[in-house]
Amino acid sequence: AWRSTARPPPRCRSSRTPSRGGSGAHGAPAGGPVVSCHEAGAPAAPKGAPVVALAGAPNVGKSTLFNALTGARRTMGNWPGTTVEVGRGAWRPGDGATVFDLVDLPGAYSLDPGSPDEALTRALLVDVPVGERPDVVVVAAAATHLARSLYLVAQLREFDYRVIVALTMDDVARRRGIRVDADALSRALGTPVVAVDPRRRQRLDALAAAVADGLGRAPTPARTHPEPGGLDDFERADERFTWIDAAVRASVDRADGPHRTLSDRVDRVVLSRVLGPVLFALMMWLVFQATTTVVAPLQDALDRLVTGPVTDGARGVLRAAHLTQPWLTGLVLDGVVAGVGMLLTFVPLMALMFLLLALLEDSGYMARAAVVADRTMRTMGLPGRAFLPLIVGFGCNVPAIAATRVLTGARQRVLTALLVPFTSCSARLTVYVMLATTFFEEWAGTVVFAMYLTSIALVVLVGLALRRTLWRSMGDEPLMLDLPPYQYPTPRVMLSVTWTRLHGFLRTAGGIIVATVCVVWLLQSTPVSSGDGFARVPVERSAYASAARTVAPVFAPAGFGEWRSTGALITGFVAKEAVISSWGQTYALDETTPAGEGGLRESLRRDFAAASGGHPLPAVM
Repeated sequence: AWRSTARPPPRCRSSRTPSRGGSGAHGAPAGGPVVSCHEAGAPAAPKGAPVVALAGAPNVGKSTLFNALTGARRTMGNWPGTTVEVGRGAWRPGDGATVFDLVDLPGAYSLDPGSPDEALTRALLVDVPVGERPDVVVVAAAATHLARSLYLVAQLREFDYRVIVALTMDDVARRRGIRVDADALSRALGTPVVAVDPRRRQRLDALAAAVADGLGRAPTPARTHPEPGGLDDFERADERFTWIDAAVRASVDRADGPHRTLSDRVDRVVLSRVLGPVLFALMMWLVFQATTTVVAPLQDALDRLVTGPVTDGARGVLRAAHLTQPWLTGLVLDGVVAGVGMLLTFVPLMALMFLLLALLEDSGYMARAAVVADRTMRTMGLPGRAFLPLIVGFGCNVPAIAATRVLTGARQRVLTALLVPFTSCSARLTVYVMLATTFFEEWAGTVVFAMYLTSIALVVLVGLALRRTLWRSMGDEPLMLDLPPYQYPTPRVMLSVTWTRLHGFLRTAGGIIVATVCVVWLLQSTPVSSGDGFARVPVERSAYASAARTVAPVFAPAGFGEWRSTGALITGFVAKEAVISSWGQTYALDETTPAGEGGLRESLRRDFAAASGGHPLPAVM
């Protein structure tokens, strides 16, 4: 993805050959900043492929269309700011002979930037030399809000661009009593219009054919002259709205009278000032309760699989390969298998959690949750739009920091970035569930839910403290959000979003967690006395235990000054999931750990009880 590292926003260097003069489409001029923009999960287009830019307002299905065309797995959501970077991938239509270099631009209502995302879109479409612009611009326009979506088209017609309109959400518009005649709209706009359904992968070949046909035509001459000396801003805006109104009148047929949809009726309850927050809390509680209840048996089965057949199998492979050195068997069995294996037992839990959240997002409910939370945040003096990156932070803090780009002010972005670490990301969920199922058993789901409520409370309290001190002069900004209609979740979209998030969790487990496991094993294998040898030392006499005991008194007043828990907590500063892997490693080497199912949990209960003087629950909380 493109990442802006300098101002003005950088241009993306394409591997294609020069066309229409200049250094090639999206080529970078000498001395200009260049950033990569290839989308993870999508293959790169071959050299010389025509560049097609995909533009559109937030929440019109643009990223869903990008995923459908390229096979990438961009994050999708029903609120602005989901796409905070520029994605790029190869679009290979059904014929197999044609390849387009598809670029997914950040969501933009217009080319008059009101946010960093819109500024980047304008920079890549307007502020670059003509020879560096994309060959075709596909504008995703929602049939439910056609006039609003056409404003970007009205601005693009003022430049020499080949423009194709991809009409989305036509099925939703029909349920609202709105019928858009694509052919009539095309005639009114003077631009090809193709109705598509990216969620169900319908009419994508027709869109590809329109793009291919557009490449064979000369760019549409600019309708107005945007340079100084042409129409002033008011005249140009009036001309745009007149043109949009004429196009809508010629192509849209609305049912007589006000059409009150099911979404409107449900929103009377969901967006209520009293019932809205209660319903949101109930939905989140159900998610956590279902996750901890449904997955518990499967998690126990995976635990038995790791400690039994997987460990025995790894030991057998090492023996068959004559790799029986104590240090190697210790690294593989007591390090990688015990540490990473324990963490991977949480994969079903994470998968179900991500699936349920994807269901709420794809159904349209999470956008309502944003509105409900925004009211509360603004009454406490927090930026309204800050909810968007903060909600991303409950998935992962890193992209949440990047998502602060949706905020217009630099001070708001800094403030929100400081609050993001207080959100409970999915990495912490593994620790929450481990402790909740160990110490609270049948109340595990409610306890995990309470941890998330505590996280939200910390965000609010710290935000209030910062606003009353360092950020006293910063004004509030309301949340501007298009509420999508409620709809039946699409299994393909839900599974795609679930896999994208689960893949990130697995990638962490396969990277930094493995490295952490190796370092922990090295410390646990290093003796601190001359009587023990390397990889032959009891864990309680290792360098790891010695370092943990040194730090443990700091946490003794909190009730968990036991060195095993302290050591795991310290490794959590590297990666939160490492707390689980460190416990798995430490107790696998501990001779006092009970054998069989539940041995780790029983050991945790024993050690917390001893360290807290018989009061383990306050220590855990």
